[in-house]
Amino acid sequence: MESTPVNWEALDSLVLDFAKSEHLLEDSSPSTSPSSSSPSSSSSSSSYRSRLIIRQIRRCIEAGDVDGAIDQLRLHVPAVLDDHRILFRLQKQKFIELLRRGTERDRDLAIECLRVALAPCALDAYPEAYEEFKHVLLALIFEKEDQTSPVANEWSERRRFDLAGLLSSILRAHLHAYDPIFSMSLRYLISIHKVFCFRQGISSPISDLTERLLFEDRDPPATPQESLYEAPPFDEVDIQALAHAVELTRQGAVDSLRFAKGDLYQAFQNELCRMKLDLSMLDKLVHEYCVYRGIVDGAPNSPPGVCLTESPDIAHSSSRNCSSLSIECGISRLSDGETSVNNADTGGARETYADAASMRGIDDTRFTYEVTNNNDDCSTSDVNHQETCSRRLRRSRNHPTGQRRRKRWRGRIEKLELDTSFPEFNKQESLCPALPSSEDTLREEQDSKICSSFEQFNNIGDHKYEIILEMRELANKGMAAKVVEEINAIDPDFFTENPILLFQLKQIEFLSLVKGGDHATALKVACSHLGPLAASNQALLKPLKETLLALLRPSEDVLTKGIPLPVLATSLQVAMGRRLGIEEPQLMKIMRTTLHTHTEWFKLQMCKDRFEQLLKIDQLKEVDASMHSDTTSRAFGDDCNNGSSQVTICSSSKIPEDGSSPQVSSSETVYDENAILKVMEFLALPRADAIHLLMQYNGNAETVIQQIFS
Repeated sequence: MESTPVNWEALDSLVLDFAKSEHLLEDSSPSTSPSSSSPSSSSSSSSYRSRLIIRQIRRCIEAGDVDGAIDQLRLHVPAVLDDHRILFRLQKQKFIELLRRGTERDRDLAIECLRVALAPCALDAYPEAYEEFKHVLLALIFEKEDQTSPVANEWSERRRFDLAGLLSSILRAHLHAYDPIFSMSLRYLISIHKVFCFRQGISSPISDLTERLLFEDRDPPATPQESLYEAPPFDEVDIQALAHAVELTRQGAVDSLRFAKGDLYQAFQNELCRMKLDLSMLDKLVHEYCVYRGIVDGAPNSPPGVCLTESPDIAHSSSRNCSSLSIECGISRLSDGETSVNNADTGGARETYADAASMRGIDDTRFTYEVTNNNDDCSTSDVNHQETCSRRLRRSRNHPTGQRRRKRWRGRIEKLELDTSFPEFNKQESLCPALPSSEDTLREEQDSKICSSFEQFNNIGDHKYEIILEMRELANKGMAAKVVEEINAIDPDFFTENPILLFQLKQIEFLSLVKGGDHATALKVACSHLGPLAASNQALLKPLKETLLALLRPSEDVLTKGIPLPVLATSLQVAMGRRLGIEEPQLMKIMRTTLHTHTEWFKLQMCKDRFEQLLKIDQLKEVDASMHSDTTSRAFGDDCNNGSSQVTICSSSKIPEDGSSPQVSSSETVYDENAILKVMEFLALPRADAIHLLMQYNGNAETVIQQIFS
């Protein structure tokens, strides 16, 4: 699973779109975004506003404030209240909440609610509504503490969450307020991963993450209007595809399609968004990934609002291997619910320090060199090497890497800028916990002093990280010779421990020279580097031979013979990061593992995933075709399994060149689709099980069904 190739550039795009859609970046708000006037930006802003409205209504109901939810619905989505089924459920919950308060006045209000609102709604809400109305009247005489009463379930606070979830499902479809593609893709991939591991009887290597990220319970499904029950029957292929994609019964899939008026993809999105994600954890994963990939500013491996630095003893003891151990300065408090607290601006302290130093006229060059020299950081006994490392750090400070200016992390701020006539929406809901104790305050003050005293060590750590990003960018541009030169200047032992990365870089350099017509220099590179590396690793001999064949085919695009540059660049970043004590983000592990199980799952199903294009999963798998045929990649399989830095370049499963889910191979028996669907429908079986049964009875669906029921 760890060796599955991923198109990290496609993931960058999805993650960035998610961060912008959720306004997690400082420049993502409509007032500051230069593209805010575009239709796509306007649509994204509208969807974001709708999602906030839904969350606010959900919280009102979960807190028992039914009147508040009704007021907000009446203000923003009045059409929803025209559905008497919804209005009846809301009024019934209001009746219970009034009784729950226990005062005489609230009891009188509850009786008034019965007469004025609940009873009239019960007459025409739905056939069972009047019976439910009579049943809920028992709450007037049975106390909420009586767990044996016939209305104990009506008193249960679980009813609040079920009603809030149901209303969220309805509003989401009504307002087309679907979550960003990345959020839905992650739900889908994790749910398939869980099913795959369960069906195959294997343990998940990411269960500690997936169990906390994706909850088991879902919001109740939105039920279709009665008028839609007369809709024509849906294509059985669509019913089965939806049922097995999001784990529904056949009837559940039919109801979902009815609610979506037969639109398979809308029904699919409705069902995906019913799955509950821990948004605070998702924000952490996204922030960590964005920092690691150089998308946003911030210190690597630090959660929002946490400052990382070193103590002198730690810095001295760890400086020999260029790693930085850190302690937390400040406290990051994140909620466990659906949203996260307003995150402090990551990296602000470091930038403040840099700006202040600049204003004071501090000699930045001398400062950088002295700190590097005093801590023996990235150093050997060679003074020239120290100067090279210091020069690299200075250049990293003066010339930030990246083709675009990095964005600043804003964090999730659930503030609705809506109509001033409804002040509740203009208040920023406080998601922070109670004020810290005096002991916590003292600790924060002590930590702040440590951060202030040793900020320079943190700056040096940041520069190391800038170097890693710069090396990745150079590798991504194909500047392999420059990458090798720079890394050797910084860390002469790096390629000794990562010889395969050196082979890959020199392979790219060789192919670039061949493409440019400089065959003599290319041969020198092969003799000096590729040959000796292959001699010490027999698995590299075949890739070396195929690389040398590029000399005979100058008219071809010889660069396709090497590893794809983005994959090489990411592998290099992972390797350098680990050497400096910077672990790759957890989101990368999740994506590798879930994409692998997605591929394996549809191999078992012997069909193509109908939803992978909608969720951009096909793009995440769309790695350069040469990667799959290049024997260099296959030669690195053992290193991937041993946890080396080349984990991004190996595939433990065969993936089609277009990056899509695998089709049935020509050697496999293909049965009639109608026969497969018939067995799936009558026996309520997954597609793979239906096919296996057909294999036992020569593809005859009637025989399979007769044998099962006989």
